[in-house]
This record gives sequence, structure tokens and C-alpha cells, in this order.
Amino acid sequence: MEFYYSSIGLLASAILLIENYDIFSRREDSRNIPAIGLYRKLLYCILAYYVTDVLWGILDGLHLIFPLFVDTTIYYVAMASGVLFWTQYVVAYLAEENIFSRLLSYIGRAFFTVFLVVSILNCFRPVLFWFDENGVYQPCALRHWLLLLQVLLFLLSAVYMARAMTWAEGTAKSRYQAICLFGLAMAVLLFIQLYYPLLPLYSAGYMLGTSLLHTFVVSNEKDEYKFRLAESLLRENRQHEQLKSAWQAAYTDSLTGLKNKTAYRETEEQKNRRIADRTAPPFAIAVFDLNDLKTINDCFGHKEGDQYIIRASRLICNHFKHSPVFRVGGDEFVALLEGADFENRLALHHSFDSIMDEASREKNAMVIAMGLSDYDEGEDQAFHNVFARADHEMYLRKRTLKRQSESAKPGA
Repeated sequence: MEFYYSSIGLLASAILLIENYDIFSRREDSRNIPAIGLYRKLLYCILAYYVTDVLWGILDGLHLIFPLFVDTTIYYVAMASGVLFWTQYVVAYLAEENIFSRLLSYIGRAFFTVFLVVSILNCFRPVLFWFDENGVYQPCALRHWLLLLQVLLFLLSAVYMARAMTWAEGTAKSRYQAICLFGLAMAVLLFIQLYYPLLPLYSAGYMLGTSLLHTFVVSNEKDEYKFRLAESLLRENRQHEQLKSAWQAAYTDSLTGLKNKTAYRETEEQKNRRIADRTAPPFAIAVFDLNDLKTINDCFGHKEGDQYIIRASRLICNHFKHSPVFRVGGDEFVALLEGADFENRLALHHSFDSIMDEASREKNAMVIAMGLSDYDEGEDQAFHNVFARADHEMYLRKRTLKRQSESAKPGA
């Protein structure tokens, strides 16, 4: 019988350790559970109680009276500690400032203090329990009263939580429900323990209660934390997309979709820093200007002029496929040639000029003047030096294309 008694404690210990492995191991996903520190202390007290309960059955079976007396004393202290941390945990977990929480906290402390004092006194005079000459455990009347007090305490918490559940919603309701079920399970089993003191009903109550807590508190809190985390990540993603959209709007030309003048200025600053510390890779700047945009706007309207700008931007981007292209003015564009486009810059320049030479001799064709200049590490002190040369070349080219257009007109 005694070893059967111990087997219940061993089973309860195993279930407690397995079910609450994440709590004992302090895993990341359990750290955001409310009052997790007090809950862990409660579990340690319950585990200590189980250990003393297991030893009690073994020592009783071996009729070792003095070790049994010591173990029983520790057993009662562990029991009182469990009540203390249970009340502290409930108060911290619910996080409510009211009469019930204060009363529960005071009762828990008072109960622990009384039980500790009584356990010490029992070492000198039997007021809690004693063992007769045959080594049989004999509970005293005070033990029954203290056990009855625990029944009332757990029952009180269960009734209060049941009442609170009627107006609570969501997370608060599930918290009240968990504590209500724990208190109800402990109250019922401890009441039966009053009449059957040698049955391991206290261990059974803890086993059932902690299983309920893990199901309705730990699991639910983890699910809620994961849900809140998912919502937080969703909000962060939305904010990221909004920031990305805002960034794109700030650096993108609304008409053509190319990089705008703000993006160009930022690129210029980055290049100036690289030029200053002599780490700038080889690059060239191509400057473009559209011919006859004012004539198109005056004769056909700004809507047609916008379409002219869009077609020109597409032509430039298709020709310089590997270069960022910026619209820096109404009809002015800049391409930054690096990498493959820089290596092929002369061929690209020649082919673009050839296309424009043909276009300048056609009626109503789109004509774009282009100037190109390379970065000279030994001469150029800033990005603008390269741009200025390219811009100068572009204006020379613009005059050439206009002369070609004039000469191609009938009667010229």
C-alpha cells in the first residue's frame, strides 16, 4: 500500500516535468506568459511536495520513524509554500487591484506563516501530527482545521472566479476560467482528503490543477502571444510597405517612373564621398535634353508634351539598360554609366547619336541630344565636374541636331 502511495507521487512528478518542460527550461516562447516567474516557483513547490510525498510512502513502508517525521515536516512546509505561491501567482496573473486580490495575498502569507510556525512547534510538541509506538501516522485536530482552511481558500477563489467569468470576455475570461477550475479541483479533492488522510488526494489535486493551468493558461497565453506577435509582424510589414512606398514616392518621378532629382542629388553626394576618399569606381555621366518640347507643348498641349517625355525616357532606358536614369528637369535626363554600360560607353554613345542623326532629318521625329563625359580620377574633385563636361557636350550636340533638322526641312 505504501509503495502504491509513492507511485502516485512519481507519476504526478513525471507528468508535471513533462507537461511543464518549457517552463522549467525557460524556453523563449514561455517568457511572455504573465507572472511566469511566480508560476515557475509554484511548480517548484509542487514538485518539492511530490518528492516528499514519494519519500513518505517509501519511508513509511520501511518503518523508519525519524526520517519519516522529518519528511512529513518538510511535506507540510512544501504544502504551505504551494499555497503561498498559488495566492501570489493568482494576484500577479490577474493583475487586478481590488479587495479580493489583497485579501487573497494576505491569506496566503498568513497561512504560510502559521503553517511554518506550527511545523516548528510540532518538532517539540505534537500539534500537527505525530507517530504512535507502532510508527503509524496520527494527524492532530489542527491539521484538519488547516486542511479545511485550504479547502475554503481554494473554494473561495473558485467562486470568485466563476462570478468574474460572467462579465469577462476574451483573455480575461479564459484566465478566470483556469483559476476557477484549479481552485475547484483542489477544494473537492482536499475535502475528501479530510476523511481519507492516507490517500494521495492532495497530489492528485495538484496533478489535475496544474494540468488545467497548463491547458487554459500556458497554452492559451502562448497562442495569444503568437497571435499578438503575428499581428505585430503584420503591422511592421505594413509600416515597412508604407515606408517603402513613401521612399519610392520621394525618390521617383511621378510622370516617367524614373529616379527623380532628389534621388540624383543623393547619388551625387554618395559619389562625392567616394571621390573624396579615392574609392570611386570608374564611371561616366550621360546628359540628355529633348529638342522641341516647348514647340510640342505650345502646338499640341502639355498632355502631348508629357507623352513626348515618357517616350523619350523609355528610349533612353532601353538604350542604357544597365544604368540608373534620372529625370532632373522638365526635359533633361541624366544616366550614370557603370559596369557593363561604362565599358561599352563609346559604342552606346555612337549608336545613340546615330539614331538621333536619323531622327533629326525626319519630320515630327523625337530628337534627344546627348553629351557624355568620363570621371577622371586625377582631375575631377567632385561629381559635378564630370556632369558639367557632359552637359557642355550635350549643348554642343543640341545645336548640331537643330542645324540638321533645319537643313532637312523642305526648301532649306
